[in-house]
Amino acid sequence: MILFMLNPVWLETFITLVATGHFTQTAEKLHMTQPGVSQHINKLEEACGHHLIKREKKSFTVTEQGRLVYNHAKALFRDEKFLFEQLNFDDPLSGECTLACSGSVALLLYPKLLQLQKKHPNVRINIKAAPNHQILTDIKNGQIDQGIVTDIPNENFFDFEKLGKEELCLIFPYKTDVNYICEQLLLDFGLINHPDAEHYLSLYFKQSKEQELTRIDLSKIPVVGSINQISQILEPIAQGIGFTVLPKSAFDSFHNPERLMIATPKQPVMENLYLVRRKNRALPARYEAFNSIIKQTWS
Repeated sequence: MILFMLNPVWLETFITLVATGHFTQTAEKLHMTQPGVSQHINKLEEACGHHLIKREKKSFTVTEQGRLVYNHAKALFRDEKFLFEQLNFDDPLSGECTLACSGSVALLLYPKLLQLQKKHPNVRINIKAAPNHQILTDIKNGQIDQGIVTDIPNENFFDFEKLGKEELCLIFPYKTDVNYICEQLLLDFGLINHPDAEHYLSLYFKQSKEQELTRIDLSKIPVVGSINQISQILEPIAQGIGFTVLPKSAFDSFHNPERLMIATPKQPVMENLYLVRRKNRALPARYEAFNSIIKQTWS
């Protein structure tokens, strides 16, 4: 199917002619000659395949086809004007800000970001909790504008900057002897599983410098419960069921931390955090205040 686009210059001449009702006034308004105006109208009629005006000596009337073209041209120029207004409108305190991150990061950041929305109601905050691979997929597909991940992403597809580090913690029920963490202790308690648990555990076992932990086969640790709501992961542990591994921020935000114990490894286990967006993606002005809060959190 071949699509023909009507010449916008001819359309402008036509709607000016209809508005003024005179060839001479149209020529004066558009700084043209009267024969030039007639030529534009003739070419537009030829392109449309219909007479747009019915000439009557020194005046004319608009045909039904001319009325349709006139309405189309007016809508076209109106939409174009609106488009340019949108392109030039980038209010730093209005619009949606999207971010995907882990549940623990969301738990830490969301209350702070809500203060921005409270101060500037036209800013809309949209936070999505997701694992690393899903965050990068959503950024690449344009479903979210940016995210926070724990691994350096592919530089061919993403721009990123390091935010800081967050500490990972092995968390047990209250009164657990956490001075010596061994394989048997983990097997006895069993894991409260969550979407990031396997990744966190493998990182913890690798970085903690605990010889006993480096030899543990993750697949042998029994799972005694599973939940994907970050605010609920520590509930069973507070009631004496299982253990888990989470960022320190999740422990700090838990409503009943006195019912929990954190193991102290020989070396703290830290995970890097990176703020990521699609390669060469220029973010709207509203992200300046939004990202300032994010960066201050880890400054």
